[in-house]
Amino acid sequence: MNKRDSILLKKILAEAHIIADLIQDYSCESFVTDERTKRAVCMTLINIGELVKLLSNEFKHDNPHIPWRSIAGLRDVTAHGYMTLRMEDIWETVSVDLVKLYEQINEYL
Repeated sequence: MNKRDSILLKKILAEAHIIADLIQDYSCESFVTDERTKRAVCMTLINIGELVKLLSNEFKHDNPHIPWRSIAGLRDVTAHGYMTLRMEDIWETVSVDLVKLYEQINEYL
C-alpha cells in the first residue's frame, strides 16, 4: 500500500468516527425524524465516497472484499438524489455496513 492510500484510509476512518458520534444513542426512528443529523450523516457519507474514489485502483483491486464501487455509488446517489433517499436505508448503511467497513480498514492498517 502506498502512503497516499494509507492517508486516505485514515481519513475514511475519521469520517466513520464522525458518523458514529452523530448517531450515538439514536435508533432508526429517532434518526429518521432528526433532519439535522440526517443531513450531517449524508454529507459525511459523501465525504467517504469522495475519499474512496481517490484510492488507487491497485489498492481497490487488491482488496475486492470491500465494496468500493458501492461506496462510491452511494456518494453519487446521496449527492445528486438526496430527496429520493430512504433514510431507513441510510440508517442500515451507517449502523451496520459502516461498522464493517471501519473494522476492515482498521484491520488493514
